[in-house]
Amino acid sequence: MSTFLPCPCGSNRPYAGCCAPCHDGSTPAASAEALMRSRYSAYVMGLCDYLLASWHPRTRPAALAPPAPGQRWLGLDLRRSRPIDDDHAEVEFVARSKLGGRAQRLHEVSRFVRDGGRWYYVDGDLK
Repeated sequence: MSTFLPCPCGSNRPYAGCCAPCHDGSTPAASAEALMRSRYSAYVMGLCDYLLASWHPRTRPAALAPPAPGQRWLGLDLRRSRPIDDDHAEVEFVARSKLGGRAQRLHEVSRFVRDGGRWYYVDGDLK
């Protein structure tokens, strides 16, 4: 992806100044919301290694299935981001995609934890 194109997370910022530093490991996500946005972009780009690395070790799966061939991500709607305390937060979002001509929607309230100064995805509840 060109670093001058808009970031897939919908921030209206160039990828290079948004999710790319999280993806390449040069800058950790500054907040749970930033981590969630970077994880959405990683799904769009098929960055399974990043998705696993940004998942808390306590709940991380051993592996992720590769992206479904032909799946197109259509957008991210961030509904709310709620800090619980300095090291815990929730982010509610809707991610839209299309696979085989069928629209799909993932609506989740995700939980995040800051551990060792880094934010990690823990788990989420589907809505």
